[in-house]
Amino acid sequence: MERLEFICAEDGQRVDKVLADLLPDKTRSYLQKLIADGLVELQGKKVKKSTVVGQGNLLTIELPDPVALTAEAENIPLDIAYEDEYLLVVNKPKDMVVHPAAGNYTGTLVNALLGYCGDTLSGINGVLRPGIVHRIDKDTSGLLIVAKTDAAHQGLAAQIQAHSFTRQYEAVVVGHIPETVRTVNAPIARSTADRKKMAVISGGREAVTHIETIAEYPGYSHIRLTLETGRTHQIRVHMAHIGHPVVCDEVYGAKKPQFACCKGQCLHARRIAFEHPVTGEHIDLVSDLPDYFKSVLREIDKG
Repeated sequence: MERLEFICAEDGQRVDKVLADLLPDKTRSYLQKLIADGLVELQGKKVKKSTVVGQGNLLTIELPDPVALTAEAENIPLDIAYEDEYLLVVNKPKDMVVHPAAGNYTGTLVNALLGYCGDTLSGINGVLRPGIVHRIDKDTSGLLIVAKTDAAHQGLAAQIQAHSFTRQYEAVVVGHIPETVRTVNAPIARSTADRKKMAVISGGREAVTHIETIAEYPGYSHIRLTLETGRTHQIRVHMAHIGHPVVCDEVYGAKKPQFACCKGQCLHARRIAFEHPVTGEHIDLVSDLPDYFKSVLREIDKG
């Protein structure tokens, strides 16, 4: 157990807000659990999240020792688009988390990969992310590459770093994209207003997305997006930033989904292309649009 002590600098702030400012790397739910478990004291007394601090008050926080987590193998069917002894490419369904994390320790892609591949996955990213070279969001469907060996993992990561690894997505977005907006070059960092979200922020990490319109419908567009970089939530943040959020994205777009047939953003990782890190063969894979995506297209085509 790690014990932290702080002297409060200001009067009148709620203790949960003070904790968020003092421990910016911790999630709101984690901090609230510390309070609920009696691990936060003000002037020697346990607090509630609504407790107000006073200037000069002693705030004591006890951080539990981290629990070692391991991912367990599970018998979950995988849609495999390509496989050899060095790597495989899976077509991830919507609503599947890529790797175990708080609140999602089972049913993830990693659990499924361990059930399918056993211990033949690269170990570069540790026990919770074996084989994972890049990831896509829970509610984004589509192609994702997995390394079986460390050498393959390193070779694929180098291609991503050099921007020679093609990642193309398709999405349905609100409105029509002007011809003048075909590349979004806007840095992305964690939002200062909501730590669960990303945002376009000056001084953030470089993020570049190329846009091509496939078809236009009344009030919506079906578009293709090619990533030059791969920041967290990059497409969703960039499209919201230019005023054309991804349909059914309740985090960066409308608070209620526009279509009942689409739970979570209408975004599909349609194509990946790369040089095989061991054989040198050019691999170019395209996945079919999933049923939910086709349903959205049918709905918007009705006008």
